[in-house]
Amino acid sequence: MAKTDAWGAPGGTDFVRRKGNTLAGNARIIAEPAYRRLLAAEPLLRRSIPALIVIFLLVVAAARFLSLIAWQDEVERNAKAILSLAAGELVNSMMVSAAGGELDDTASRDLLERTVQHGAMGSRHVLALTDEAFRIVAVTPESTDWEGKMLDAIMTGGQPLFMFGERAGIMEVRIDGRDWYAAVNLTEDRKGAAAAMIPRDAVFAEWRKTVSLNVTLFVLTAGVLIIILYAYFTQAARAQAADRIYLEAHQRIDLALVRGRCGLWDWDMVRGKMYWSRSMYDMLGYKPCDTMLSFGEVDDIIHADDGDLFQLANRIVAREIDHIDQVFRMRHADGRWVWVRARAQVIDPEAPEIQLIGIAVDVTEQRHLALRSEAADMRLRTAIENINESFVLWDSQQRLVMCNSKYQQDNGLSDRDVVPGISRQALEERMIAFASERRLANANGPGGGATFERQLADGRWLQVNELKTRDGGTVSVGSDITLIKQHQEKLVDSERRLMATIHDLSLARRAEEERGRELVELNRKYMRETERAEAANRAKSEFLANMSHELRTPLNAIIGFSELMESGLFGPLGSDRYEEYASDIANSGKYLLGVINDILDMSKIEAGQFSMEREEIDLCPLIRETVRVVSLQAAEKSIAVETQIAESMRLVADRRAIKQIVINLLSNAVKFTGQGGHISVRARNVSGALMLTIEDTGCGIPRDALGKLGRPFEQVQNQFSKSHAGSGLGLAISRSLAELHGGALKIRSTEGVGTIVSVRIPVRKGSAATKAAA
Repeated sequence: MAKTDAWGAPGGTDFVRRKGNTLAGNARIIAEPAYRRLLAAEPLLRRSIPALIVIFLLVVAAARFLSLIAWQDEVERNAKAILSLAAGELVNSMMVSAAGGELDDTASRDLLERTVQHGAMGSRHVLALTDEAFRIVAVTPESTDWEGKMLDAIMTGGQPLFMFGERAGIMEVRIDGRDWYAAVNLTEDRKGAAAAMIPRDAVFAEWRKTVSLNVTLFVLTAGVLIIILYAYFTQAARAQAADRIYLEAHQRIDLALVRGRCGLWDWDMVRGKMYWSRSMYDMLGYKPCDTMLSFGEVDDIIHADDGDLFQLANRIVAREIDHIDQVFRMRHADGRWVWVRARAQVIDPEAPEIQLIGIAVDVTEQRHLALRSEAADMRLRTAIENINESFVLWDSQQRLVMCNSKYQQDNGLSDRDVVPGISRQALEERMIAFASERRLANANGPGGGATFERQLADGRWLQVNELKTRDGGTVSVGSDITLIKQHQEKLVDSERRLMATIHDLSLARRAEEERGRELVELNRKYMRETERAEAANRAKSEFLANMSHELRTPLNAIIGFSELMESGLFGPLGSDRYEEYASDIANSGKYLLGVINDILDMSKIEAGQFSMEREEIDLCPLIRETVRVVSLQAAEKSIAVETQIAESMRLVADRRAIKQIVINLLSNAVKFTGQGGHISVRARNVSGALMLTIEDTGCGIPRDALGKLGRPFEQVQNQFSKSHAGSGLGLAISRSLAELHGGALKIRSTEGVGTIVSVRIPVRKGSAATKAAA
C-alpha cells in the first residue's frame, strides 16, 4: 500500500515536482552582499561618479582659467593706460614749463616726481625726459643710471615710438634683455620727449602670484577628490573581493559535496520538516525544490525493508537516542535504489525543540565493491586451490593465512593442522621431514626473496620460491621439478659434447682467420698493382694529350706539301702516276690527321684537359650548317637526308662541342648507310632539354655488340662494316661531350634495319662561361 505524507498526498518520485529547498533559497538571498544590492540598484550613478568628478574639475578649471585670462587683459590695459597718461602729462608739463623758461635739471626732476606722485605710480615704473636727440636729461628713479644716455640706444624695437610718439601707442620693447611696456610722447616742436616705461614682469607679478595660488588650490582639490574616489573604489573592491571569497567558498563546499556524492540535511522534529542541500538532490537525481520536505515525502523513497522513518523519529523525540548512523536504500529518480549511509546528531539535547543535522553519503559503490571483493576472494581461493603448485601465505607475524590442498599433500598435513592463525614454526614441526634441502642464489639479491630445492621423502623434487608481500608477509609457491632433475644428467652430457664441438669450431675459425689474412695481403698487392696500372694509364693519356702539337705539325706539313704537288703550283710532276701518288698521300694524311685528332680529343677528355667555353647559341642554323656539310658526302651515295628541326632552339653550351657531336653522328650515319639509303635528323625541345635524334637505314648493329658502342678505341665489325675504316672514337667522343654538358647519348639498333642515336642535352645548366672537364 502506498504511503502518504502529512497532508495525505501520495508519495513517490512525483514529490520533487512540487517540493523544493526553501532554506537554500533563503540562505542565498541573505548571503547576497549589501554593496552589490546597492550598486545594482544604481548602476548608472556608480559608473557616473568618476565622470562627474572629472567634469566638475574641468568646469572649475575652465571657469577660473577664463577669469584669469580676463584679469590678465584688464591688468595689461590698466598698465598701458597709466603709461599713456603719464607720458601725456609729462609732455604737457614740459611744454608749460618751457613756455615759462628753459627747463634745468632740478625742474625736470621735480616734474618727474610730481607726475609719479600724481599718477600713483609704483617703484617699478620708469619716467624719463629727453631732449630733441632723445638723450635722457632726467630719469626717475635715479637708480636706473640712464641719465645722459640715448633712449633709442637703450630701447630695442621701439623705433615707431620715436617717429610717431603718442600715435604709436603703447609698445613692447626690449631693454637690457627684458620685455618692457613703453609710451613716448613728443612735444609739439619735437624738441623734447617724455617716456613712461615699466617691465612686463612687474605688470603681471601680482597676476602670476594669483595664478600660482589658483593652480595650487586646484591641484589640492583635485588630489583630495581623487583620493576620495580611490578610497571609494578600494573599499568597494575589498567588499566585492570578500563577498567573492565567501561565494567561492560556498561553491567549493557545494562542489565538494557533489563530487563526494554526499549531501547535508537538517531535520526539524517539531515541525516535521526536513531540509536537503542541493548536493542531496543531485545525489538522488531529483530537481532541487524551493520548499522543505515532510516526513512522508522522505519516507516514501526509503526502502521498506531498511527501516521506518516515523519509528526513528519517535525514538528521537522520546530521547532514547541522540544520534543516527544507519545504512539504507533510497529510490533514485530513474527508479533504481541507491545505498545511503546517514549520520546525524541532535544539535542541543537539552533544548525543548529537537533538531538534527547530519550528512548522507552515497555508499552504493562501496556496497557493490564489497560484493565484488567477496566474489573475487572466492574466485581467488578457487584458483589457488586448482593450481598444480603448492601455495601458502603467511602474515607479517609468520602466522598462517591460507594454503591449498597441494601444499598439504606435499608436506603431509591434514585439515586439522592448517588452521588459519597457527604459527609457522608450529606448522613446520608437523610436516614430514625433507630428504634434502638446498638454498639457491637469487639474481635479485637478498631483497628478491629466497629459492629452495627440496627433495621429499617419496623422491620427488620441489623448487620453492618465497617472496615478501607489501604488508610484510611471505608467500611460498612450490613447483614440482622432478622431471627437470631427471633430465639434468642428460643436459650435462649434452654440454660436454657441445664443448667439444665448440673446440673444433675454434680450430676452424683460427684456420679461417689465417686464410683471411692471406686474402687481405693478396688484396693489398692487387690494389698496389691497380694503382700502378692506373698511373700508367694516366701517364699514357697525359702523354697523348701533350703530343698533340708534335703529331699534328708533321701531318699538316705532309698534307700541305702533297696538296702543292697535286695542284702543280711549281710545275708539272711529269707523270700521271706521280699525281695519283700525291693524291693518295694527301688523302692518307687527312685520314691520319682525323684519326689522331680523335685520339687526342679522347685523350684530353680522359686526362681532364678538355675545356668548354659555354655560350648561348641558336642550334637551328648550327644543325642546318652541319647537315649541309654532310649532305655532300651523302649525295655521293645517293642517300636522302631528311631534317625536322624547330625554327628556334637556344641553349647554353660549347658551340664547337655541339657541332662535333652532330658531325660525328651524321658522318657515322652516312658511313654505315648503303647506296640509296635514308637518314632522318630531328631536333626539338622536350621538358627543358634539347633532344637530337639521327635515324638511318644502314647495316645496323648486332644486339650483343651494342654494349661496346661508345667505348674508346673499340669498333663493331660485321659483314657490312668491315670496309669502313676509322678510329672507333666518334661515338665515344660524342657521348663524353654530351655527358660534359650534363646530358646523355642512347643508341637503339636492329641489324639489317638501321640505327637510331638520341642525344639529350639540358637547355641551361651553369653559367655561360663555365669550363668543365670530363
